[in-house]
Amino acid sequence: MNKISELQNIFDQSRNIVFFTGAGISTESHIPDFRSVDGLYNQKYKFPPEIILSATFFKKYPQEFFKFYRDKMIYLDAQPNKAHQFIADFENSGRNVAVITQNIDNLHQKAGSKNVIELHGSIMRNHCIQCKKTYSIEKILNGQSIPKCSCNGIIKPDVVLYEENLKEQDITNSIKAISEADTMIICGTSLTVYPAAGMIQYFKGRNLVIINKSITEYDSQATLCIQESIGKILSSIKINPSK
Repeated sequence: MNKISELQNIFDQSRNIVFFTGAGISTESHIPDFRSVDGLYNQKYKFPPEIILSATFFKKYPQEFFKFYRDKMIYLDAQPNKAHQFIADFENSGRNVAVITQNIDNLHQKAGSKNVIELHGSIMRNHCIQCKKTYSIEKILNGQSIPKCSCNGIIKPDVVLYEENLKEQDITNSIKAISEADTMIICGTSLTVYPAAGMIQYFKGRNLVIINKSITEYDSQATLCIQESIGKILSSIKINPSK
């Protein structure tokens, strides 16, 4: 049996699925991944990206932070690709589907996924660090170099920066979804960013599938590993009616 047929059987038999997605699922929507050869970590800036995207840097140098953030973290023109669309369509087929994503690009929701846990937040949500008033992405894009609230507080994107903790509710919801799933499909992540990657230990189901262009440290634990384009693989799967 080839890997596509094996994956088809897994999807056909699964009723409670978690998709765990990382940057690799969005590179096919032309959003650069941080750690690839052409990713942000291999480009030259005044400061390294992992420093700029830290809570300390945000507080000390907000103008530099927003210059980088607007230039390299916001891709409003990006559209869901075949992988995002498959996941949304699979959810609409009657299965119990949860999406746990490390991405902040909102593409799962654009594709139509409803049950999405955004571990690292979203570019679409922003709030004043003083009064907590919320703002749309337009306020970040069209405002001052340092976007300010009506109370004069700085408006911060609702993304988890280095040195910040994930939201407790997102952690709780993710662990619950993973522990209850019979199948977990890991898409486009090297599984090196913690604590997110550590959540895989809570999976006790039948099928662990990893679709990623490079190997991961969890490959030996997987039911099936496919090193190929995520959109190509998922779009080759037929969504059969739920039994």
